[in-house]
Amino acid sequence: MKDFAAIDFETANGRRTSVCSVGIVIVRQGEIVERIHRLIRPRPNFYSRFTTRIHGMTQEDTADAPPFPEVWTEIAPRIEGLPLVAHNSPFDEGCLRAVYALYEMDYPGYRFYCTCRASRRMFGRSLPDHRLPTVAARVGYDLERHHHALADAEACAAIALRIL
Repeated sequence: MKDFAAIDFETANGRRTSVCSVGIVIVRQGEIVERIHRLIRPRPNFYSRFTTRIHGMTQEDTADAPPFPEVWTEIAPRIEGLPLVAHNSPFDEGCLRAVYALYEMDYPGYRFYCTCRASRRMFGRSLPDHRLPTVAARVGYDLERHHHALADAEACAAIALRIL
């Protein structure tokens, strides 16, 4: 796969509609051509202790951020026609579908590929697990800021370029 957009969402709480940041890495002809990171005002607009412990973000971080439709209006044309790649794609696709439904937007039928599933097929039991940092390290990518949306999207792109 040479043309795709790697995507990662972080959420503010346990609801998939609560996307609070998105990272996207656009790859064309096997080369990264663009990196996008945006903060998003989540709905519902509260942060659980659990999610804050994971990614470090709080309500103050997104208090002045735009809502999802405003952010996606900027992003959608840049990824049009590209398949989306995510590590554990059911989560990210679920978030995207949930916010589209929440804001009553027409979902354009994005096609998702999963680097976690691909890792299980390719590496099997040779890895202790198939978490993003483990797989990234296996393909030679040093993921320093796990659970930062752009860092995770960059790691996903590196994995996809090696195994998809």
